[in-house]
Amino acid sequence: MGRERSVHGYPRSSEQSTPNGRGRYNDFQEGGIYWLPGVGARSVYGGIYDAWARFGWEGGRLGFPLTDETSTPDGVGRFNHFEGGSIYWTPGTGAQQVEGSIRARWAALGWERSYLGYPTSDEYTIPGGRRSDFQGGSITWDAATGRLTELRR
Repeated sequence: MGRERSVHGYPRSSEQSTPNGRGRYNDFQEGGIYWLPGVGARSVYGGIYDAWARFGWEGGRLGFPLTDETSTPDGVGRFNHFEGGSIYWTPGTGAQQVEGSIRARWAALGWERSYLGYPTSDEYTIPGGRRSDFQGGSITWDAATGRLTELRR
């Protein structure tokens, strides 16, 4: 990746076990590299790294990264997929988390290339379910029925 000239900068720790004992990591000035058996080492940095921290790193709902931070096909944004969801980032939307059935529906529509575009909010709780807002609308999940509802802007 370019050692200290990479997007990560200089290491801030030696390689160590994650608190949950499932993998290993190195903390860097601008991100981290996380290793999980069967997945390998994955890079997370910048705004996505900061958002992942809000959700408890690998010990939270998102779990370990399954991909390196990668550019989206349109070249506008970046993303990481994790065991329990994804975080997408653009300069205009910042880093936003999407998971579960809402993420699956967004993926089926074509991710950021769909009419919804990029997420503009983390997934959040509403009465009776969960919702994620996107540039072109929202997806709501009803906890009682499991039904997903899309709303276009």
